[in-house]
Amino acid sequence: MDDTSYDVRIWRKFEVYKGKRKTTHTVRWSVGGKRFREPHATAALADAFRSDLVNATNNGEAFRLSTGRPVSWAQEEDAVPTWFAFVCSYVDEHWRATSAKHRQDRARILTDATEALWSSEAGKPDSDLLRLALQRHAFNTAHRSSQRSADLDQALQWAATHTVPMDALMHPPTMRAVLTRITSKKDGTRTAPSSAVKAKRVLSHVLDYAVECGHLPSNPIALVKWSTPVTNSQVDRHAVPNPAQARALIDVIAGRQPSGPRLEAFFSTLFLAALRPEEAVNLTWADVVLPSLKGEEETERWEEPDAGEDWGEIIVREVAPDVGRRWTDSGYHRDRRQPKGRPEGATRTVPSPPRLTRILRRHRQEFGDGPGGLVFFGVRGRQLDTGVYQRAWDRARSQALTADQQKTPLARRPYDLRHACVSLWLNQATNPAQVAEWAGHSVHMLLKVYARCIDGRAEVDKRQAAKGFDGF
Repeated sequence: MDDTSYDVRIWRKFEVYKGKRKTTHTVRWSVGGKRFREPHATAALADAFRSDLVNATNNGEAFRLSTGRPVSWAQEEDAVPTWFAFVCSYVDEHWRATSAKHRQDRARILTDATEALWSSEAGKPDSDLLRLALQRHAFNTAHRSSQRSADLDQALQWAATHTVPMDALMHPPTMRAVLTRITSKKDGTRTAPSSAVKAKRVLSHVLDYAVECGHLPSNPIALVKWSTPVTNSQVDRHAVPNPAQARALIDVIAGRQPSGPRLEAFFSTLFLAALRPEEAVNLTWADVVLPSLKGEEETERWEEPDAGEDWGEIIVREVAPDVGRRWTDSGYHRDRRQPKGRPEGATRTVPSPPRLTRILRRHRQEFGDGPGGLVFFGVRGRQLDTGVYQRAWDRARSQALTADQQKTPLARRPYDLRHACVSLWLNQATNPAQVAEWAGHSVHMLLKVYARCIDGRAEVDKRQAAKGFDGF
């Protein structure tokens, strides 16, 4: 055939180009003196492509002068991408538009899905090593080309050549296997309903993008009769501490050096203003409005102040969830973004009751301003670390609660202080619309989430309802 040649030369090293948005690895080879180039999104994909070229030459195959590929290969435009190659391109396309937390969750979910889509188990690396390679490198645009161990590199090379083509997902049993895997833990037990719903949502978005790219005729999830587990978004009332329990926990924390005195105001803000931990750690004094101190002496921190006095305000502008530096654009552990459920630039104003106002005032007098004006910061002068306040909370729980209480969900997380605050607001018959605004919820979501925590008002509500029938 005039269009073929056995004169093939394949370059050993890739040509690497590092751009602003992504890095490409280009395989170079020549057929009959004519040079060809094939760029790839990852070194693993480039190495897999080069290995296929080498194997073809070792097998004595002829190459086409027009395409540079072995005669036995189909034309590139007719080839269906593998699941691995497609997911890498999907992650790259959607990287910049997603939060760091979603990037992390998405990589984990897609790693789970990949475990159900191996085309062969031959030569498969250790499962934990393979998961690490996929989750931290292959499905992480920022770190896909970062330096890694030889074992991780080999695992990626194996994964790049051992996933099914995309059209295999149109086979219902294959799709069912994927859905089962992403909604199960490593030991095979089912994940929490909320986790299962999120996993299915991520997978569906990936497959919708595959349809958009022309790799699938339709979203194959529709081919499977798969019911998403029913989620329970309501707060467990047994996890919500009452005021006495919250005070006991915070008192234990305040008495422990060296971090305790600094953390007292932090946990008090969660309980008395319903801030989320990721909101409180990023709070600056510029967004805390405290009235001037009246009188010569400060009251005790838990003493009831005069009604109507010493109310302040806290403005929540930006949150900083801790997701790890591998997933943030800044390279820091915390990702800074707008408050949950709010458009960019929106804020939320929360009242600071007199108790909290006095705690915050004393906190500033004792510790001053943190870096960048932060209200809460560690003993080393850095933004408060999640591990620091979580360890303090765990120790306080073991001391402030009884042995039986420690076995229950009661105050298991610092976040439960926020739940306690919102529950108390509602139990005091505060206008739900106002509580929703303070908490950063819609009224519908507020009542849905806290329905079981509105306790102790049944008799009051019945008497109030009965007044409507006076005169009957």
